[in-house]
Amino acid sequence: MNFRCVQCGHHIKTLYVQYSPGNIRLMKCQNCKAVADEYIECEIMILLIDLILHKAKAYRHLFYNMFDHEAINFEGLMWKLSFGFLLLDVYRISILSTNEEGSGSDPSLVWECGKILLDVLVGNLLFISILLFGTRFLLTMSTEVSGYKNTWVAILASSYLKFFLIAMMVWEFPSLVIIIIDIFVMSSNTLALKVMSESTKAKCFGVCFCAHFVKFLVSLALNIHLPDLITRLISL
Repeated sequence: MNFRCVQCGHHIKTLYVQYSPGNIRLMKCQNCKAVADEYIECEIMILLIDLILHKAKAYRHLFYNMFDHEAINFEGLMWKLSFGFLLLDVYRISILSTNEEGSGSDPSLVWECGKILLDVLVGNLLFISILLFGTRFLLTMSTEVSGYKNTWVAILASSYLKFFLIAMMVWEFPSLVIIIIDIFVMSSNTLALKVMSESTKAKCFGVCFCAHFVKFLVSLALNIHLPDLITRLISL
C-alpha cells in the first residue's frame, strides 16, 4: 500500500499501529512531523464537510488512504461512477431544456431526447479528451497515478457535487443553481488534479477550465444554433 500524508502529500508506509481492537496509535509523517491522517478516527460526515470546503487533505485521504486499492474492483468502480456521472448529466441538461421552453415553442419529444443524448455524448467525449490530453502533456503526474484510468476516476469522484442536482427533484430551483453547481464541480476537479499531480494550481485550473468550457460550448450550440438552423431549413 502506498499511503500519503494528508498534510504534505509525502509517502508513508503505514498510517497507524493497532495494539488491540479499538486501540490504535496514529503515525506521524517524517516530513512535516504532523499526524499523517487524522481522518482515520473521524466520522464520515467530517470528511464530507471538508470535501465540500475543498480541503486538500480531505482529497488526499479519499484518493490514497481511504480504500484498499488492491482489494477494490477498480474497473467496476470506474464504470459505475461513469454511469452515474452521465445519468446526472442527462438530468441536468433536461432541467435546463425544460426551463428554456417558456417562449411558446413545442418541440417534439423525439427531438428533445435526441438533443439531450447528443449533448451528453458529444460534450462528455470532448470533455474527457481535453482533460486526459491536458493531464498527459501539460501536467506533471506522479508515476503511480499517471494512468488515464486513475485520472478519470479522480475526476469522477471529485464531481460528487453533482449529487446536489437530486434535490431539484424535490424542490424547484432556478437555472442559476445549476451554473453554481457546475462552478463548484470545476473547482473540485481542479483541486483533485492538484492533489494527484506535481503541477501548480494554475495549470490544473487551465486544464479543467478548457474541458468544462468546451463542454459548455457544445450545449450552447445544440440549444441555440441547431434549432434555429433546422427551423430555417424547414421554412425553405
